[in-house]
Amino acid sequence: MPDVMISIGGREFSVACQDGEEHFLHSAAALLDKEASALTAQIGGLPEARMLLMSGLLLADKTAGADDQLKAANERIEALEAEVAQLKSAGGAGPERIEVPVEVIPDSVTDTMAELAARAEALAAEVEEKAAS
Repeated sequence: MPDVMISIGGREFSVACQDGEEHFLHSAAALLDKEASALTAQIGGLPEARMLLMSGLLLADKTAGADDQLKAANERIEALEAEVAQLKSAGGAGPERIEVPVEVIPDSVTDTMAELAARAEALAAEVEEKAAS
């Protein structure tokens, strides 16, 4: 069981841990050190026990907040999964096809338009001939 030196709030501590757990100990100590350093910067010199207690309480508060957020996110995920399951079971068929009637232009109107277009082209040709001569 190795002894690891960690620094919290500018103070050195020797802590024993299991083999292979050194990385986790250093990570936890870094979190505690961050809180302790902020406390020392705000309040000044604190007794060791008070500094460690207050730093631990600040971390516990952050952890409780993160737990609440995680719980709320998990509840939201469960609600959304239930909604998806309900929508899948209710809408077994694909999208509903809707026919929209479209007015059809009568043949007599299209025939009249074609005659008018032919007359306009003939008049345009006449005007071009007269302009050319």
